[in-house]
This record gives sequence, structure tokens and C-alpha cells, in this order.
Amino acid sequence: MKDSFSKFMRVTGLTFLGVVMLTAAALAEPSGKLVIFHAGSLSVPFKAMETAFEKQYPKVDIQREAGGSTKMARLISEVGKPADIMASADYVVIDKNLIPNFASWNVRFATNQMVLCYTDKSRYADQINSDNWYDVLQKKDVVWGHSDPNLDPCGYRSVMVLQLAEKFYKKPGLADALIANRPAKNIRPKSVELISLLQSGHMDYAWEYLSVAVQHGLKFVTLDNHLNLSDYKLTPFYKNARVKVTGKKPGTFIERVGKSITYGITMIDKAQNKEAAEAFLAYMFDPEGGLKVLKDMGQPPFVPVRTTTDGMAKLPTSLKKFVEINE
Repeated sequence: MKDSFSKFMRVTGLTFLGVVMLTAAALAEPSGKLVIFHAGSLSVPFKAMETAFEKQYPKVDIQREAGGSTKMARLISEVGKPADIMASADYVVIDKNLIPNFASWNVRFATNQMVLCYTDKSRYADQINSDNWYDVLQKKDVVWGHSDPNLDPCGYRSVMVLQLAEKFYKKPGLADALIANRPAKNIRPKSVELISLLQSGHMDYAWEYLSVAVQHGLKFVTLDNHLNLSDYKLTPFYKNARVKVTGKKPGTFIERVGKSITYGITMIDKAQNKEAAEAFLAYMFDPEGGLKVLKDMGQPPFVPVRTTTDGMAKLPTSLKKFVEINE
């Protein structure tokens, strides 16, 4: 009788423990505010991801802030603005500005390519092509621009395209000649600001990422792979491009060296909502989740996403199954 009672108590105890665990799991559903800083070029796909994620997790309120990647990273590292996740159009920005003091790992999740955007309103829209674009941009009546190299990777990548074109086409002085026809007022803080100038007819041409051009229905000139920064196999050639940008402290500078376009993302060490951040990243790294959104919007994702050996060791356990080591 005593044995039967003891068995009953053990079974009852286990059942109760199971109920408690299930209740705890239910209570563990992500909730609250999730702050995501991201590159302006990710605005459209991240808006779609926000909608899908909040539908899956209705207790989470995603609050996004977009801008030039370098500027967004510095808002965290220098201004002290709170954020849970930071996504950059250049993964190096995370390495240089956030690791190791503000973040511990960096996952590379997508690539892109540079294109020259325009509209039907643009001067010489019926003439420009992949072979004569640099002649069109030197015409005195053509207004063109790019984003600020000091704040936005698309900005220094735009200048790199000009430098690479000079070398690829064997035209000494081409980059300087092009810049001479681009007044400082045509440089904007972030690349997506140029879109409205194109659409309103106040600018003829602007350098953007292919994904941005596709998402906003812009016309664009595609470039040879030696110029568009899309092919990692051409990184040795891309290294011929070098652009100086402002450093962390006034009066200091950093040299950005050409390499293929690679986007990166991290969770901030002091994230105020790590639970929701991990859930969002798990959704984003899923080939049928956020990566599919990117693919559908003209931005090729890495499947699976990638990190370094050290990064894998520091990744939250819940994310490791989505990530491969690729140095």
C-alpha cells in the first residue's frame, strides 16, 4: 500500500512538473519592445519581416531605425542609444565599431551589387548603357550623386566603383573627372534619400544597391562584375579601390579597402530584450523566413548564413543551427 502511494505521488509530482514546465514555456513567449537599427537599404525587406514576425509573435513591438550603417553603429557605440539588434550593409562596420565592446559576434547574411539608378525623367535616359555611363556622368547638364562615404557604406562603395572603372577601362584620371562633376550638395547622408530626388526629377542618376533599385521600381544600369562589387572571387581586383572616411575621433581617418558587398548583423551585448531579439534572428536566418524575404526582394541571401569560428562559439545556442562557419 505504501509503495502504491509512493508511486502515485511520484507520478503526480512528475505530472505537476510537466504542467509547470509547459506553463513556463507559454510564459516565455517573446514580448515587449524590440529595437532594431539597420542600414537604409534594408528598410523594405525589414518592414516585411517586421509584419511577418509580429504576426507570429503579437506580443512583440518591433521599432526600427534606419540610416547609414556607420552612423547607426556609432549611435550605439558613441552616443549610447539603446538597441537590441544592429544590421549593417557592410559587416566590417560591426567589426570596427561594435566588437568587442558592444557586441560579441557578427553573422554575414546577404550580398548585393552596385548599380546606377535613373528614371524616365533623367537626362540621356534613352542613351545611357553599361558601356557609356561614365561619359554621361561627365556631362555638365547631368545631375548625379551618392550617399555620404563617412556615414554609409553605399557612399564609399560608390566612390570605389569610380576608382575601379578607371583601372578596368584603363582611363587615367577618370575617377577625379567624374567627382569633379558631382558637387558636394549631391552627397546625401544615406543612399535611400536619393530615391526621392530621382523620382521628383531633381537628380538624374544616383548610385544604389540592386535590391533598392528593384524594390523601388527604378531603372538602372548594370555594371561589369569587376566594378559592381558583387563577386567575392574578384576581391583581389576590388582591393585596388581605397577610400578614406572619418574615424571614431575627430581628425582621424579610416581607409576602407574594396571588397565584395557583404551584409552583417549582430545582437548588442546589452540588449534590453534578448528573448525577442533571439526569436527575430531565428526567424530571419530561416531559409523560409527572413532569407526568403530578401531573396524575393532582389537581394541574394547566404543560405545558410555565415560566421567565424569565434563567432559561432559566442552565438546564442538557439541560433547555431541556422549558421555555418565560413572564415
